[in-house]
Amino acid sequence: MKEVDELNLPEDLQYTKDHEWAKVTGDTVKIGISDYAQDQLGDIVFVEMPSVGDTFDEGDEFGTLESVKAVSELYAPLGGEIVAVNEELEDAPELLNQDPYGGWIIEMKSADMTELEQLLDRSSYLAILKGE
Repeated sequence: MKEVDELNLPEDLQYTKDHEWAKVTGDTVKIGISDYAQDQLGDIVFVEMPSVGDTFDEGDEFGTLESVKAVSELYAPLGGEIVAVNEELEDAPELLNQDPYGGWIIEMKSADMTELEQLLDRSSYLAILKGE
């Protein structure tokens, strides 16, 4: 496992305490898991994702990740409608281990973009990981 200082945590993303990341791309938000999450899970072998058109409220469980170590729930960092899922993950879930930021999981159209203001920036997320 990586030390906290070895983690790749891009500055241009926002993070949740549950280790998801969010990136605004125009009027949608791509969501995935952080480098910390994939490192802790180990080899990811299956990704359960919602369907396009499904809607979720902020904090709702939208899927699960299965690894050789555990099953972990995924939580929506904001409410909205699923407009895309990363279908590559169906056949290659290990993409999340190889590149957790290129390997996004879902894309949502938010009902309320101000919900993003509650997410953490890189330094706040890093402080949580360090237990500060």
